[in-house]
Formats: sequence, C-alpha cells, structure tokens
Amino acid sequence: MVSHKAGRPPSDLPGLDARFSRVKSVPGRGADAGLTRDWHYLDTGDELARLGIPIAGTILAVHGNPTWSYLWRKVVAESVRAAESGGPAWRVVAVDQLDMGFSERTGVRRPLAQRVADMGAFTEAISLSGPVVTLGHDWGGVISLGWAIDHPESLSAVMLLNTAIHHRDGVSIPAPLRLARARGVLAVSTVATPAFLDTTLSLASPALDADTKAAYRSPYRSAAERRGIGGFVSDIPVDARHESHAELERIANAVAALKVPALILWGPDDPIFGDRYLDDLVDRLPHADVHRFEGAGHLLAEDRQYAHSVLSWLADTRARLMGREAPSADASTETRPADAAYSEFVPIWRAVTERGNDDAIAIVDMSSGRRGGSPRVTWRQLDDRIQRIAAGLHGIGVRKGDRVSLLVPPGPTLSAVVYACLRIGAVVVVADAGLGIRGLSRAVRGSWPDVIIGEPLGLAASRVLGWPGTRISATPLPRAAAAALGVSYSLRDLVDMGAGNPLPAAPEHADDAAILFTSGSTGPAKGVVYSHGQLAALRDVLADHFEVTRDTGLVTGFAPFALLGPALGTRSVTPDMDVSAPKTLTARAVAAALHESDAEIVFLSPAAVLNVVATADALTADDRRALARVQTFLSTGAPIGMPLLEAAASVMPNATPHTPYGMTECLLVTDVTLEGVRDAATAPDSGVCVGSPIGSNLVLISALDADGRATGSPSPEPGVLGEILVSATHLKSHYDRLWLTDREAERETTTIAAAVAGTRWHRTGDVGHLDTLGRLWVEGRLPHVIVSENGPIAPVGPEQEIERVGGIRRAAVVGIGPHGLRQAVAVVETLPTTSRPGLADSAITTAVRAAATIPLVAVLTVPQLPTDIRHNSKIDRSKLSVWATRVLAGERPGEP
Repeated sequence: MVSHKAGRPPSDLPGLDARFSRVKSVPGRGADAGLTRDWHYLDTGDELARLGIPIAGTILAVHGNPTWSYLWRKVVAESVRAAESGGPAWRVVAVDQLDMGFSERTGVRRPLAQRVADMGAFTEAISLSGPVVTLGHDWGGVISLGWAIDHPESLSAVMLLNTAIHHRDGVSIPAPLRLARARGVLAVSTVATPAFLDTTLSLASPALDADTKAAYRSPYRSAAERRGIGGFVSDIPVDARHESHAELERIANAVAALKVPALILWGPDDPIFGDRYLDDLVDRLPHADVHRFEGAGHLLAEDRQYAHSVLSWLADTRARLMGREAPSADASTETRPADAAYSEFVPIWRAVTERGNDDAIAIVDMSSGRRGGSPRVTWRQLDDRIQRIAAGLHGIGVRKGDRVSLLVPPGPTLSAVVYACLRIGAVVVVADAGLGIRGLSRAVRGSWPDVIIGEPLGLAASRVLGWPGTRISATPLPRAAAAALGVSYSLRDLVDMGAGNPLPAAPEHADDAAILFTSGSTGPAKGVVYSHGQLAALRDVLADHFEVTRDTGLVTGFAPFALLGPALGTRSVTPDMDVSAPKTLTARAVAAALHESDAEIVFLSPAAVLNVVATADALTADDRRALARVQTFLSTGAPIGMPLLEAAASVMPNATPHTPYGMTECLLVTDVTLEGVRDAATAPDSGVCVGSPIGSNLVLISALDADGRATGSPSPEPGVLGEILVSATHLKSHYDRLWLTDREAERETTTIAAAVAGTRWHRTGDVGHLDTLGRLWVEGRLPHVIVSENGPIAPVGPEQEIERVGGIRRAAVVGIGPHGLRQAVAVVETLPTTSRPGLADSAITTAVRAAATIPLVAVLTVPQLPTDIRHNSKIDRSKLSVWATRVLAGERPGEP
C-alpha cells in the first residue's frame, strides 16, 4: 500500500493556532525499522522560548480514535495564556498518531505494541526530556500510559480522559464497538464511509457546531485517509487471542505500580468507556485525583472546560512534580481529619459490642407490612447478626475499601448490614430512594459499588438499570427469582457462612466509612464521604448535645439519623412510614412507635412534622399519653419556623422542641429551641434563626458583593449577608470522585484555615448572617439570591413577611429578568387552595405587596409550591423562577 506523507492542517480551523503546527521526520521502530515516518504535531515550546518563560515541564497529549491533535487545542491555547499571565509555563506537545490526523499514512498495520513504540520513537526524535506529564484520551490513554511506563526517568505524572486499559475476560466490549467490528460493517463504517467518525462527533453534549465538526473531519476526507480509523477499531483486543491483548495486559499491570501523581477526568455519559472502566482505573491508581463531570460523555474535551482542570491540577501538584514525591494512596491532608481530633477514637460499633450480652431491646421494627406485629431485636441478637454478616461478607471476598450499596429500608436488617460493613472496613453507600429512579441510578452507578444488598424491588431495578456489583438479597429468594435478579447470595447465606469465623483487623479512623448522597435539590446529587473518625465524632456530638444515654431511646423518621441508635447504645425505632417520603408519617404512627419503645427523643424532618401536626386530630387518649412522655423533639433536614415548632409542641407537650441546622456534608452545625426561636422573633433580623454552633463547631460568613457572589473575607461580623461557612470535627472528608469540587472548596477556604489553625471548612451554599449574639440566621440558597440593580436580595426574609398575611399558607420569592436587573416575584399557596395557577387576585396582591419590604413586580398563586424530591420541604425556587417568567410572558400558566 502506498503511504501518504504528512501535511499541515488548514490555517483557519476554529480554535487552532497555526503557529504551533509542526512536521517532524522520525526514524521508525518495530515494523518501521529502517524507515522514516513524518509526524504532524502541535508544539508550544518555541512560543514559550520567544516569550522568555522558563518551562516547568511538558504535557505529552495523545488523542484516540477517530480524533487528532485538534482535540487538545484548548489546553494548547490556555497553557500559553496562563504562561503569559505569569502562571507556570507548561509546554504542550500534542501528536497526530501515524495514520491519523495530518501525520503520514504508512500503509502498515499498527497494533498496540507498535503504536507504543511509535510514541517512543517520536519523543526521542524531538529530544523530549522530563519532567513529562502524559495526557491521553480513548486509545490515546492506553498508548500514553504505555509510553509512561516505558519512560520512568522522564515521567512526572499521568492525566487521563475517558479511556480503558483493561477489559475483564468473559465481558462483552461496549455495544458500539461490537457493532463497528462486525463482519461486513468494519470496513464500511470506518473506512469506506465516515460513519464511525460522524457517530463519534455526535456524542458531544452540547452538540458541536458545523465548523468544529468540519475541523475534525478535515484529515479524514477520503477512504485512504480513514484507514487508520479502521485499523484502530480492528486492534481492539476482544479476548486473549488478539495480537494486542498481551501488550494491553502489560500496560494494565504496570500502571498499578505507578506512584506518580495522577488525574482522571471523566464523562459518565460515555456509551463506550462507561464507569466500569473508571472503577478499574481507580483500583489501579488509588491515589489518583478523580472528577466525574455529570452530563458529559465520551468527548469530554468538547463537553467541559477540561483545560482549566488540567492546568489547575498541575499548578496544585507542581511541588510533587518537581520533587518527584510519591503521592499517598489516601486523599490529601487538606481533606482528611487531623489525627489530633481523633486521638481517643472509639469506633462507631463499639456500643453494640459492649452491649453484646444484653437482652434489652435495641431496635423495634414498625413496618406495617410485617406479619405478627413489630419484632423486637435485642442487643445480643443485633451484635450476633452483625458479627455473622461481617464474617460472611469477608468470606465472599469483601475487603476494606470495597463499596457496598444498600437498598434496604431502615430497620433491624439495615442496621445489622451497615454495622457489619463498617466493622470490616467496607464503605457503605447510601442513596435515598427519594432521589427518584433516575437520580438513584446516577448515584449508584457513579459510586460504582462492588456489592449491592437490597430487597427484591431494589435488586430488580439494579438488574434492569445495569448497576454494577455482586447482588445479595436481604431475604431468601426462590432459586428461579434469584437467578432472574442475578442474586449470588442472601443475607441468610452470609449469616450461615459467618458463624464462628474470625473478623479482619478493624479499620482506622481515617479510613473511608460511608458515602451519603445529597438531596440533589440544587443539581446532581453528590456523594459525601465520611471517615470512621467523622462518623464517631457525629455520634459524640449528638450524644453530648442532646444528652443521649442508653436509656433514652429514639424514634426517628429522618433517614440519616435512623441508623444512629445502635451507635449511641440506645434503643431505636423507625415508625411505620415510607422514609423516602416523609410526609407519609402520621401522628398515630409516631405514638405507636413511642408505645413500642418508650423513647424520650423524636427525630423528624420538616415534611414529616407538617403531616404529624395535620393528623393530630386522630390521636387517642393513649396516643396522647405516649406523646406526652417525649422529652426532646428535633426537626432535622431543613430549618422550620416558630408556627410549625409551636404546633409540634402542642402534640408533644412536655418535649423541648429543637430545630438543628445542618446538611449532608455536616449533619449537625447549630441548634435552637422553641424558646430560642421565640426570643429571636423579637429581633429585627431577617430569615430563620437556627441558633448557635453546637460544641466546638464554628460558623463564619463570606459577604456577598454587588453581583451576588460570596467574595468577602470570612468573618464573624454580625449583620453581614453572605455565604455560610462551617467547620466541625464531623465535617465530611471529601466528595466522591469530584476532585474539582473539592479543589475549589479547599482553595476558597485556605485563608480561613490559615486564620483558624487545625480546622477544615465547608462552603455550604446557604446564605444568611450572624447576629450580635452569635446566632445564625439562614436566608436562602446562594443560587436563589435575586441580584437586582440595588444589590442582592435573599428570599427567606421577604417570604416570612408574606406568610404573615392571612390566607397565605406558604410563599416563595423568586427573580425574573436579566442578572443584575432581576425583579422579585412572590408565588404563594393560599388557604383555601387555589384551583388555577396564575396571577393572584387584586386583594391577595395588595395584601402581599403591603407586607413585603421589597418591591414585587407580581404576585402569583399555585395550588402547591414545588419542593425537592427528598425532604418535600425545600422549595424549588429555580423551577418557580422559570415558571414565573413564562407566566408573566403571557404563556398559559400550567402548574410549576
């Protein structure tokens, strides 16, 4: 076959600076020994030399199939801009692999080992020396890693976008690649026509514009120019018989020994390289910084601003790169608790072990679907079940750090499984069913569990939706049902297997313990990682602040706290309800739980409280006597106002009502009692008073600027509206596989950590202020701040003013119009409920405008304000803003 020499791309391709285009003749290796091949590549080195900027190192960027060096144009351009602005100067060398892009068409078959050799020949020809950081995508990821392991003397770090370096035997390759490789399809789809290329370009989200697509197509206009595309597809090693299988295995095994810093940026919506390949990479590079960009796919370099992430990571990692310091397999110290904070670490399961010979009641299951009433589980039974399940899990190969996703409702079974996992160091993954099937699936797949334990319904969903992991049923299943659901074991099997078997060494305080997912009310749910030390600290804060003893007892209708009873060494009960839908809880169900447990503390979410109050008329005299025994009542999940607290107090007349403030990242931050709320009602402050920090917790405020951004130096100064920042020993460790999110949070709180030594901080995304007594007032979420021409307006204060109007049940204040000139609109629920959403009548409009201290351009009514999917209490103001804009533009006002 005749070869075609290298050329240069057209000078007018969007985003590509022709100054960086180079062609180099390179002596060949392997099948090319004795030959010279011409390579086209992009190189910023001459421009950096012209600018007189010292080079920190070289990024060696390798594209995959069917792209070319154009894929890397953004990091090429941004690296030069960063250097010109005084940042570290990273030379970028982005190659066109042979037979690809504008490099030579060789006419020679180039399997994986040949391509790795090609890359070595090229870097030798341009005299590339360290420090070198590789950057690869698709098959370029494999080839770049092959180069990396062959050049340890030059290698400083590796960076990867969606790729795969190992494919498990017996598992089919992704469907798009199977189709492309099919007999009679390969040549037609990859060479004879541009179908494979066009399909790849169609994966971008948002879609590529016509000029960018044309730029990607420019080196592949004829069948002769596309032979490399077909060659790459045919070189996919589908099994051990393929000629490239041995080289892929060599690279995969060697990567696991790499100790250099690593960055993995991932588009989870990739139909080719899905999250299973990310999980494999993380297993091989456990020290890697990982960020999953929700909504991005195979062409991550087009879908997201990856160049900023790459250069930011290099800036953060430069000290390690220059000093060639090997990274730890653990996360950085900035995201881990200080050892001093856990010098007296007591594992979260310790109370269960200590009461292991106690026949007192530990857990009561109030599930209405269970026959024979509510079973009582003793401490002895609970401890035995935990020990057996833990040993059984270890016996089937579950090890420290393995992830176990739990699809089991609160109760004795879930408690036993959670504590069994924690005891052997497995990481518990808890994603609330309230996320909805789509959100739940995104959360589970994103965490990529090794094991899934669930009830049949959850296991069926995991099967249909393709969730990973060994499946274990919470209850024994008939053989046919187990086979249909892909179930390998039942918990009863594990209990039998674990009887009398020893347990492994217990995990340490800094080891990951749990991944709890946020509500997803302000974007895709994030996995919040807690260490064992942080869970223990949460237990201790809760016990100390609310004076929980072994005799106290808990009734909890709030999922995050449903599992803490055993950790606190006190009996616990979840009332008869759907925990994923808190508004299903009734007053009689709470009373029945109290009858069973004699508990003195009740934990509920705001939506649950609302329905308990609404159903109180159905209480019997016995029910009221049970409720009168409650000493402490807590509404957790979102702060609530005085009217609802007072209504709850009337149901539990001898209880001290509390409304703690917290979030998934830090479950308890501040606390206020009803008495404190009443006292705050006489203050001139706006918002919901959530009290003072608990224990050693700290709260600061970062003031909002005129553009509504939290740019102020964190301060305890009273009366300043800004973003709420919190610190606590039980503050989360980090977000799961969201390196960039963690990085931005750490960068923004560095000055605080320097000012308050030994502390870790979290930007909550909530806005509010501190008063002169140090109490915190919450005034809304940062994304919901209305930036008007007169400055930022927080929504909660005006909403409270409106809710004092007779006939108004709830209110939301949202903005419409362009940023910086937004106008406030009130959207209200009325009593009685309106049947038609739209503009409020004149009487309501007049009353609402008179009550509000901010100007309102309109007042709208709805039958029900939209709320988030988990708590049924946090108003979805973003959704309301879009709806209000449509209504006021004259569109037909359907419900928001």
